[in-house]
Amino acid sequence: MRLRTVLATVTAGLATATCLSAAGPAAASANSSPANACSSTVSIDGFSDALDKTTFDGTFVGNFSALALDRHGSLAALSDRSSLFDLDAKTLAPEMVVQLADENGAALDSEGLVVDRDGTRLVTSETEPSIRRYSVDGRILDRLPVPSSLLVSPAGRATTNQTFEGLTLLNGGRTLLASMEYALSGDTAGIVRFQTWQRTEGDHFRLSAQYAYRTDDPILGVPEVQALPDGRLLVLERGFTAGVGNTVRLFLADPRHATDTSGIGNLTGQAGVRLIAKTLLTDIATCPTLGATAKQPQPSPLLDNIEGMVVTGRSKGAYKVLLVSDDNQNAAQTTRFYRLSVRTH
Repeated sequence: MRLRTVLATVTAGLATATCLSAAGPAAASANSSPANACSSTVSIDGFSDALDKTTFDGTFVGNFSALALDRHGSLAALSDRSSLFDLDAKTLAPEMVVQLADENGAALDSEGLVVDRDGTRLVTSETEPSIRRYSVDGRILDRLPVPSSLLVSPAGRATTNQTFEGLTLLNGGRTLLASMEYALSGDTAGIVRFQTWQRTEGDHFRLSAQYAYRTDDPILGVPEVQALPDGRLLVLERGFTAGVGNTVRLFLADPRHATDTSGIGNLTGQAGVRLIAKTLLTDIATCPTLGATAKQPQPSPLLDNIEGMVVTGRSKGAYKVLLVSDDNQNAAQTTRFYRLSVRTH
């Protein structure tokens, strides 16, 4: 999502653990230890600003909204300006870029990304919102159905630029889940809907259950979700306050016992509705800064507009998680990659 001021504030098959090198002069890395602990369950292993304000093949490298691993272990990075990059998973060096468009050739506000088991790309656009399947070279292959209530007003009850932000596969790739960023009109502020689809023959998806997730504060949105092998989710919550900076928190969430809300019109605290259970893993502002600097006021100089997340593997009982910030092609923001070790037990 492009920067917006608000008031205060695993994948279906895990690849083998990648070793992302912190490259360039504005980078740092460290071994996991109490010295770089963000919390009792999360530590920061390094960061990299190597791609900040760079170009590749005539395309600006930045505006990143989502990350995913492809079948061959390289990193796919989605820009919300319709560019889909392939990056070297170790060095972050861009290797290829493809421009995406809708059926009429118009640009997308592309936010969520999944690389499916056949290598095709599932990409959300929060304009309508929509989910399309693209070939590696950027051709549209399919478009998924979307519940009418999740469409942007007046077609539905969603608000422009507050729709599908996160996208992930669960249950061994059988279930696709997309997270709305903010509440629908008529729902209680802070209640965010997570929509799922079930895979059918021919790798198509049909609409399935929907769940409700409550953010810590109504001003916080959900920019990304990532599935773990056991069916739980890593969920990012994020907000921005002018003059203060970003709030970014990482949660462990469990939708497995939540109520299917697809048949509930307005979510306003109905009795009997079980929300997705969640536990705070860390506030990124508590992580050691590792020498990072910020171009605008932030609660921690390590922080920026973090929007993308992918689980890259597992090592020594911890999930290896890669985050990226969306710099909005803004001189006051930074394209920054973060390496975290996350324990969920």
